[in-house]
Amino acid sequence: MLPRVSDMRTPAPLHAELAAELRVRGFEGDLAPSFGDRIVWATDNSIYQLLPQLVAFPRSVDDLVRIVRATADDRFKGIVFAPRGGGTGTNGQSLTEGLVVDVSRHMNGIIEINPAERWVRVQAGVVKDQLNAALAEHGLFFPPDLSTSNRATIGGMISTDASGQGSCLYGKTRDHVLELTTVLLDGTVWTSRPLDDRELQQIQRRTDLVGAVHRLVDAIQREQADQIAAHFPKLNRCLTGYDLAHIRDDRGRFNLNSILCGSEGTLALIAEAKLNVEPIPKHSALVNVRYGSFDAALRDAQELIRFGAASIETVDSRVLGLAQNDMVWDQVRQYFPEDDGQRATGVNLVEFIGDSALDVEAPVRRMTEALGAAGPSHGRRGFTVAHGEAEVSPIWTMRKKSVGLLGNMHGDKRPIPFVEDTAVPPENLADYIAEFRALLDARGLVYGMFGHVDAGVLHVRPAIDMKDPAQEPLIREITEEVVRLTSKYGGLLWGEHGKGVRSEFSPRFFGPLYPVLQSIKAAFDPRNRLNPGKIAAPAGGQLLTIDGLTTRGQLDRTIPTSVRAAYDEALHCNGNGACFSWDPNEAMCPSYKATRDRRHSPKGRASLIREWLRQLAALGVDPAGEAAALRRGVRWRDFPARLRNSWTREEDFSHAVKESMDGCLACKSCSGQCPIKVDVPTFRAKFLEIYHGRYLRPLRDHLVGSLESMLPALSKVSWLYNVLIDSPPGRTVMRAIGLVHSPKFSTMSMQRELAARGIAIATPKALAALSIEERTRSVVLVQDAFTSFYEAQVVVAVLDLMRAIGFRPFVAPFRANGKPLHVHGFLGAFTRTASRNAAMLRDVAATGVELVGVDASMTLTYRSEYGMLAEADRPPPVLLVQEWLARHHDAIPKASSAGDKYLLLPHCSERSLALSTLRDWQTAFAAAGASLQVLPSGCCGMAGTYGHETEHRATSEHIYGMSWGPQIKRLAQSGRLLATGYSCRSQVKIMDKQTLAHPAQSLLACLSGR
Repeated sequence: MLPRVSDMRTPAPLHAELAAELRVRGFEGDLAPSFGDRIVWATDNSIYQLLPQLVAFPRSVDDLVRIVRATADDRFKGIVFAPRGGGTGTNGQSLTEGLVVDVSRHMNGIIEINPAERWVRVQAGVVKDQLNAALAEHGLFFPPDLSTSNRATIGGMISTDASGQGSCLYGKTRDHVLELTTVLLDGTVWTSRPLDDRELQQIQRRTDLVGAVHRLVDAIQREQADQIAAHFPKLNRCLTGYDLAHIRDDRGRFNLNSILCGSEGTLALIAEAKLNVEPIPKHSALVNVRYGSFDAALRDAQELIRFGAASIETVDSRVLGLAQNDMVWDQVRQYFPEDDGQRATGVNLVEFIGDSALDVEAPVRRMTEALGAAGPSHGRRGFTVAHGEAEVSPIWTMRKKSVGLLGNMHGDKRPIPFVEDTAVPPENLADYIAEFRALLDARGLVYGMFGHVDAGVLHVRPAIDMKDPAQEPLIREITEEVVRLTSKYGGLLWGEHGKGVRSEFSPRFFGPLYPVLQSIKAAFDPRNRLNPGKIAAPAGGQLLTIDGLTTRGQLDRTIPTSVRAAYDEALHCNGNGACFSWDPNEAMCPSYKATRDRRHSPKGRASLIREWLRQLAALGVDPAGEAAALRRGVRWRDFPARLRNSWTREEDFSHAVKESMDGCLACKSCSGQCPIKVDVPTFRAKFLEIYHGRYLRPLRDHLVGSLESMLPALSKVSWLYNVLIDSPPGRTVMRAIGLVHSPKFSTMSMQRELAARGIAIATPKALAALSIEERTRSVVLVQDAFTSFYEAQVVVAVLDLMRAIGFRPFVAPFRANGKPLHVHGFLGAFTRTASRNAAMLRDVAATGVELVGVDASMTLTYRSEYGMLAEADRPPPVLLVQEWLARHHDAIPKASSAGDKYLLLPHCSERSLALSTLRDWQTAFAAAGASLQVLPSGCCGMAGTYGHETEHRATSEHIYGMSWGPQIKRLAQSGRLLATGYSCRSQVKIMDKQTLAHPAQSLLACLSGR
């Protein structure tokens, strides 16, 4: 039986004392001292891992003041702390072994929007896309366009002076900051803004920290102007932190925000910001130019700049190749065709924007005419043009996903960030990158490149296996060479993503100005407690070094290779944070959206699993071997120990992992939408299997796991079951088991309906008796438990639809699919169930007749969860209804009610695992003369059994209210709103007492004129 693993629940005594002190002082936010919390906040998107001792989630500026004042007490002088926003930094900016101050959970409100004056005031934890969604109704937006915009916080953007696409037109974050409200380390709440000389003199007369820092920074600007001009390179992305070159703005005003923006949380805690916002361009176009080499794309960028584009982005062949294996490619493939059978090895994306069509069309026409006249010069192969937001947006989505796509390379070597954001003058970029590539090629490294060629910034991520001690020194070797190269070409090591751990190179870059940076740090933070070791260290302090911190690879290498291979769905998470998406109408991780707790995100769950595996390895336990033993059958000799363990609930880190896994809806959004394809439901099932080798399962798990196999027998007394389950005693019993809103059997009898239509059960013998021509016009419907027994009317509608377009339907014998078993970690039983079902399906498919499933989630199980079977045991293809209809769209007759318009809310599994098939529904409806619009939506919150589980019901309803609820209230009465998922329709019926049709039902109604 698996031993328990260390809980390590208590933080260091000093931090535990600080937590108690904060509560005494009235701290209103959350404090997280548990080991499970701290593990989740130990990583960002860098290669490093630092375990904090305490995590604080302030609710207000007052809470930030309490933190500063409490830590100023002499008792806590040894405590250091670091602010944290989205946690997407690539250089360890927000990592600390002390106190993490995370503003993203609670301080995320938009305080005021002033459309007339075009500014907005926000709290530091507001996400960039969240802000733009609120601004859109006023025709405004916050311009710095980051690839992480759906999870990057405004505070984090300010801390790194973030930029991104379009910075040559719109500038960086600093250029849009009008005011900053910060908490200084003496507890003062200060709002900084540009000051004229009279205002500056008044502030300098203050005797507190505010006066001191204004006097110092003003003196630096006056006394060091020549040195600053000599040492600060003239670059669009001159991200230095403590930006001495812009202490005075272009109107001559003193602006402390130039020091605070880009300071990476080393000077003060950012609470609020007043930001300038811009009108949304009304028109856009994107010219996509293809090249025969990446070098040609880089060199041609200088030619393209003359057309006056808003931005020019570049992508290399490796990123394009990886994009082709991602769900995003289906939306953009037409813009990147092959040339004579060859894929482009470099692409420039040239964007034009304007307030009128003419503002865009005129420069696009000049450019395309010039490209056409020049022919295949400059290494160009051809170009395409995307017009308007609907066409342009998917291409930018592909470009934004470049970072994550690179992380999804196969094998232990994965592209990692450490020299990924260098900046050089754009005219030097091609020569610089040629030398950069040469130094990587000399080491035999694979890498991908993409970036902002108009700004001279290219993201380069070499693939290195940080678990291999022999490869770890490459971090130092490559960084030193790149530092030399950037100096040679007049650039910087850090052009976009800040310094963080790379701050060790600050003295080398700033030379005689480095002591100036030290003086600024000492003035703001004399005890060197706020994110120490980054950007500048006061006299006597030490800067961090790139090879002086613990890395994730060093910790992961303690896990045996075989175990890493068995849990690779978690081990390759690189911390990019795509699962922290703010958008409620995006399927990605509903549990995180509902809780704002990063333990309940794919990244958080992957972090917990990795630590669990490390601890098992330290105990000499092989979880894969333990799982194999469990799958052979129940070990009754372990039952007394499991009962004792369940009763005593001794300290065990496994409980923290279990709590996180219990919150997962198993919706598969992560496995489809995470660029790394972190697959929580898969490793969750593996964990639950092991966990319940030590602790007993609740009765509910056994009931749900065996439900599919029990339904045929229960259906024989369906009327009695329905009466009992809907009675007060029945509901009481179910609640005692832990279930609510239990579904009732359909009042329609499948057997009677099949008999009435003369539809036979599909057996190999019956199908083999058909002629070849008859088989081509036949189809087998693969049953699932939920529609066959709870929504028989949907199954019958699908069968009638098949008949209506000229096919003879058969129904496969009912077999348990096994998904509930997989969800709850009964992997031995799942394997046996799936093997039997797959064998039956293979026998049926061997006759050449197509197989079609009804419910999207259950049908996609054959492509996803059944992948754990041996290849020879896997099922044949089972098509979704829409895939089959699209294949045979020519057979769909035009309906008499042509022109009808429908709206579709798809199941999140479809959106995540089979996004392209949503267009198949549109194809089918269009063939019938109707139209179908797929609505943006998140998860409905039901997700199979999750929404039926008592302890999850409140969260399930909250998730529903984030996306589905508002759409149902707005659109359900139209009678044109459809849903593909059985669980989704069930949730709508429970929550809003509305019955949504399945698309097959509406398509059938169209064809029959109803």
